[in-house]
Amino acid sequence: MRILALLALLAALTGCYTVAKTAVDVVTLPVKAVSAGVDAVTTTQSEADEDRGRAMRKAEEAHGKALREWERDCSRRTRRGEPCPPRPAFVSPDSRR
Repeated sequence: MRILALLALLAALTGCYTVAKTAVDVVTLPVKAVSAGVDAVTTTQSEADEDRGRAMRKAEEAHGKALREWERDCSRRTRRGEPCPPRPAFVSPDSRR
């Protein structure tokens, strides 16, 4: 008889726990949704640093490519006795804004 009463009490407590957990989940859902939205919209300092580094590497690669093309063009023109065009300047991603 004691075991049956213990099982009934355990079943009732499990039901209460499930109801309480559901109530907490319902209450915290709007808070979680708002915080996820804020995280998606805002940029942290480390994300901004990563973005700037990525943009700087891309600008350096483009400048290197432009320099190689300029050197080829300049050597061709020099062989023909023509003047070289102006050397391409590095354009920082910060100056493009």
